[in-house]
Amino acid sequence: MSNFWSRTITGLSMVFILLAGLYFNEWIFAGLFFIITILGVREFYNLVSTEDCQPQKTYGIIASILFYLSIAWTQYLPPAMDDFDFPMLPFLLPIPLFFFPFIIEIYRKKARPLQNIAFTLIGIFYIAFPLSLLNVLNSANTVHFFGFPAYLTGYFLLIWFHDTGAYLYGKQFGRHKLIERISPKKTWEGTIAGVVVALLTAAGFSFLVKEIHLVDWLALALMVALFGTMGDLAESMLKRSLNIKDSGTILPGHGGILDRFDAIFISAPFVFLYFIIRFL
Repeated sequence: MSNFWSRTITGLSMVFILLAGLYFNEWIFAGLFFIITILGVREFYNLVSTEDCQPQKTYGIIASILFYLSIAWTQYLPPAMDDFDFPMLPFLLPIPLFFFPFIIEIYRKKARPLQNIAFTLIGIFYIAFPLSLLNVLNSANTVHFFGFPAYLTGYFLLIWFHDTGAYLYGKQFGRHKLIERISPKKTWEGTIAGVVVALLTAAGFSFLVKEIHLVDWLALALMVALFGTMGDLAESMLKRSLNIKDSGTILPGHGGILDRFDAIFISAPFVFLYFIIRFL
């Protein structure tokens, strides 16, 4: 099977599973990204682990799980927080998790403790943190469209349309490299096409979901186009520094978890911030 068809089949399968989770039950969605978080963090630690760099894999995965569950718990079980009059509590509870690696490293007796601590924390902050924020965007109090949480669904669809538009147009008509030293195949033509596709898609969403204003859809499209592209480039930079082509092989045609969700890692925090300012 060609890479195009394996990429297409894998992509469509993931779209179907994700949309099913968004439509049927928030726990399915939370469970899906819980698994993605664990696989992504594990994949990251496996990539960066060498003789000179030995992140605290077990702790990093456990801390990522606790971080994710802390956000999801307060999102989907709000009655459990009735005794607390402090909405930022779920974001503050995981703070100690970022300091335990310093304590743990004291007893590991490794050659490069600072490097080990740094990569342990990067795995949590780069992957678990943005993926956990998606649960807040899946709020039952937000606008829904045919049973789907409109803003979060629009966010995912804009990422897919943006990436597809940029990939197809860039592959066919791309001539001028965007940042060749990091991503030799990414072009200005493809990047601009992705932005145009995202903006047009956002304009279409504004007609379908009138409760969310056009300016908010366009802002979401621009965040996806800008920070999603930065996420793609950041992950490419990581792979190039490690001299690898794909972060893994778990997703046929796409590579690993980091390859498939790279746009979310950088864009989700910005989308989350805009979301809570505008809608919550």
